[in-house]
Amino acid sequence: MKTSWSIRLVRALFFAFSVFIGIAIALGLQQEAWLGAVSGAVFMGLLMVLDAVLAHFTLRDFSHATLGLAIGLFCAWLLTRIGVFQLAYFQNHPDGGALQNIVEVCIYGTLAFFGVTFALRSDRDQFAFLIPYVRFRRDGSEGEPMLLDTNVIIDGRLPGVLATGFLSGAVVVPRFVLDELQRLSDSAESSKELRGKRGLAMMEKLRSSAEMNVSIHEGSAGAENAPVDVQLVTLARELNARLLTNDDNLVKVARLRGITVLSFHELAAALHPELSVGDELRLPLTKPGKDKNQAVGYLPDGTMIVVNNASAQIGQTVEVVVSGTLPTSAGRLIFAEIKPAG
Repeated sequence: MKTSWSIRLVRALFFAFSVFIGIAIALGLQQEAWLGAVSGAVFMGLLMVLDAVLAHFTLRDFSHATLGLAIGLFCAWLLTRIGVFQLAYFQNHPDGGALQNIVEVCIYGTLAFFGVTFALRSDRDQFAFLIPYVRFRRDGSEGEPMLLDTNVIIDGRLPGVLATGFLSGAVVVPRFVLDELQRLSDSAESSKELRGKRGLAMMEKLRSSAEMNVSIHEGSAGAENAPVDVQLVTLARELNARLLTNDDNLVKVARLRGITVLSFHELAAALHPELSVGDELRLPLTKPGKDKNQAVGYLPDGTMIVVNNASAQIGQTVEVVVSGTLPTSAGRLIFAEIKPAG
């Protein structure tokens, strides 16, 4: 595994410090300085070897192991305080004191070992049984809270998507997003007023749903007069939250800041049916195409299909066969033919 420059710098500094301390100790004991330097270098070399062995031991593992060690030592302390060493066997044995120390060390060592190993094998959520009211953040992004922006609330599709269960985690709405919805609903422009009222209605629907864990974040993020998008990105970093939005520009900015973004537009694009040549489907033809004899129909998700030689069937639902696709800047353009009878 490649070692970062910061780790190499720390090793070099501690190596020099260890050699210096070794020389100081040797001179204090009236020994040769070189002997202290070698001893300090050997000591630091052993620490560097141990560090290489523990390279994959993370801070999370260390915290688990420390908690497990504390629990094991506490259980051992309780076990040695129940009076087991007051039994006649220990009291009457000629070497009772030494035997008691041996048994006590074995008890502490055994329970400390199993405390550490059990803790390292346990999921962090299991620690909630030992430490009530304390929850550990999940490893995976599915447990991280979802931060909502103004546009995705106004969009109106969010309650239905959340109800399907495809998105998990607590839903967090910042106070400044609610304030923006309030400003829109109080706007003199009718279009903004309608958007604001729709967003507030969607929030009411989210809050009233028993299946959804929706909370309001009252704190601010960064400067209070900063744009809402800037505050959203800052708050997402502070909460280590995913950002749910349908604003393409916000998606780009947030991803540049290293934030996990869930885009409604990308989700909708991914759910478009992958039609290929030869696929058959029923399609209502709604209007004529650009070329003569062409008709146009739309799938339920809005995908446009151009059907050749079908102008006479406009207004009808017909059986068509996909004949080809053409990538465009707006998406794929699909061509089809009327399915032959029989």
